Amino acid sequence: MHPQLEILLQIQDLKAQRRELTAGGDEHRIEEKEFHINVEEALARLDAKAAELEAELTPAVRRRYEQVSGGRDRAVVPVINGTCYGCFVSLPTARVSELIRNDEIHHCDNCGCFLYGVR
Repeated sequence: MHPQLEILLQIQDLKAQRRELTAGGDEHRIEEKEFHINVEEALARLDAKAAELEAELTPAVRRRYEQVSGGRDRAVVPVINGTCYGCFVSLPTARVSELIRNDEIHHCDNCGCFLYGVR
């Protein structure tokens, strides 16, 4: 898999973890009490790691990621059976063949999400 694509997937996972931590109301108290987790500290660590990974992106990829991720939960989506799972639009067969290799960074012409192929 392309190294920049791997970084994008890691960033997306960190941001999903952050959303889960910020979404729970009573869950925070349970996590803090039962697991001895300071939620604010955990959020700060997640933010720091995401920022560290974003710094590893090339300027062009970082710029596009910031544009796409602004209004979405997922900026990096799989292509399964020729369909973009960001907007559910079918992609041309030739494009899907390129995506399955995952050796280049591609994005959906319809929704702008970064794409990776799933076999």
